Amino acid sequence: MHAKRAFKYRFYPTDAQAAELSRTFGCVRKVFNMALAARTEAWMLRRERINYNATSAMLTAWKKTGELAYLNEVSSVPLQQALRHLQTAFTNFFSKRAKYPRFKSRKKSRKSAEYTASAFRFRLGELTLAKMAEPLEIVWSRPLPEGAQPSTVTVSQDAAGRWFVSLLVEDPDVRPLPGAETAVGIDAGLDRLLTFSTGEKITNPRHERKDRARLGKAQKELSRKVKGDGANRAKARRKVARIHARIADRRRDHLHKITTRLVRDNQTIVIEDLTVRNLMKNRKLARAISDAAWSEFRSMLEYKAEWYGREVIAVDRWFPSSRLCSKCGVLQDRMPLHVRTWTCGGCGTNHDRDENAANNLLAAGLAVSACGAGVRPQRSTPGGRSAMKQEALRREL
Repeated sequence: MHAKRAFKYRFYPTDAQAAELSRTFGCVRKVFNMALAARTEAWMLRRERINYNATSAMLTAWKKTGELAYLNEVSSVPLQQALRHLQTAFTNFFSKRAKYPRFKSRKKSRKSAEYTASAFRFRLGELTLAKMAEPLEIVWSRPLPEGAQPSTVTVSQDAAGRWFVSLLVEDPDVRPLPGAETAVGIDAGLDRLLTFSTGEKITNPRHERKDRARLGKAQKELSRKVKGDGANRAKARRKVARIHARIADRRRDHLHKITTRLVRDNQTIVIEDLTVRNLMKNRKLARAISDAAWSEFRSMLEYKAEWYGREVIAVDRWFPSSRLCSKCGVLQDRMPLHVRTWTCGGCGTNHDRDENAANNLLAAGLAVSACGAGVRPQRSTPGGRSAMKQEALRREL
């Protein structure tokens, strides 16, 4: 069975298509919010749980009212999909995998609509959505798998005003790669984005910092516009969004290239289990950590490893990777933050701090893989700070 994979493309709608999609986005948001309100009210007042079938019946009734008759003007499939997404959100909430579902904001929420096979036609490389007479003008930046037929199509518009379509297809190229005998340990940081146990170092490109002046200027212009729905404020908001989109696109492209190479070349990849959410609470570090995108890097590694039959191991964040000699195993009493290279008092080996940490992570990860279970080491520093946190603090302060 081939894995399902989404292929995302940019497209340029006609005025009529843009108006139709904008109406659909609004109706999807309206139905989602009304269903969420109904389910919340039913539980708070009557301790009654409402499922997808009940909200689907409500949608049918809403369409028959004069106030909500405009819901009939758009395709019914995206509206039903919104109810299914709400059901999934509640399932994740009751399973304690997510927080309680939130209402969708007209200005801040993502604008998207999902179409199933009954609501679109894909033929000869042309995609036509329900309620539309003409196919979308899609920029096919990469080919779809040969003979692929989308099962779902998701249309979205980002804050910068760009339109995208995502096609979910079965990709025969997503299958386990031939086994490799290599393994690599990775130490993440802010100065050096990644340091490998092989000695390779990848410098942090700092995409956000490069565009910080342009971003600050655009944000200042936005702050001076009168709040409301004015055209000038909307234009200024799109300018800020375009800069953010440029930063995010470059960062994502960089991480995709790194993670793809790592997964192709190594059977086992060992990383540190960082609590990025807690680290982001530090005001002095939050901007730099967000720009480094450690969480996105890990997410890419994990799903690509699952696709191609590789293994990703996360070593406990309290493991003293920076203070432990990777040659003889002697643990240093302390490791000042300004120390970038140090000499082991036991064997006399001269260490690069980050490379030594990567080697220790690799050894710990292989040990975990061999025994099939992990052991939570003791906290490595006074006050409960991990070596990674010290590293981040040193580099930004």
